[in-house]
Amino acid sequence: MFEWTSLATFMLAATLLIVVPGPAVLYIVARSIDQGRLAGIVSVLGIALGAVVHSLAAAVGITAVLAASALAFSTVKYLGAAYLIYLGITTLLKKPEPQEKIVVEPKPLWQIFRQGFVVNLLNPKTALFFLAFLPQFADPVRGSVSL
Repeated sequence: MFEWTSLATFMLAATLLIVVPGPAVLYIVARSIDQGRLAGIVSVLGIALGAVVHSLAAAVGITAVLAASALAFSTVKYLGAAYLIYLGITTLLKKPEPQEKIVVEPKPLWQIFRQGFVVNLLNPKTALFFLAFLPQFADPVRGSVSL
């Protein structure tokens, strides 16, 4: 069983960490502005699936490997940066149309979901959150916590 004070402290600290916008928040905002509420919700679902993968990775110890290996951490960091650069370049290379004819072709929802998933999966800030932040609230004396 958990302690309510630990849960309250965790919730407060997690909220403060989440308030700082990162690539995931920027992706959600961009999709929402570009295609509306449904696209924003789908991007949130993709990012949430990325968080589930990070949770499972932390539970089985993969996140600890990333922390212990500078090469593994750098690889994830640079893959994430490369993916964000790719998204930015593809956006910049779109040919601008005259103001009267601007019609934004909506991206398929599956593509929005997949991009949200990849943005969060390759976000080193998320991996560090699960590695450095969560253990502060785990009490090994109380045993393991069910996922």
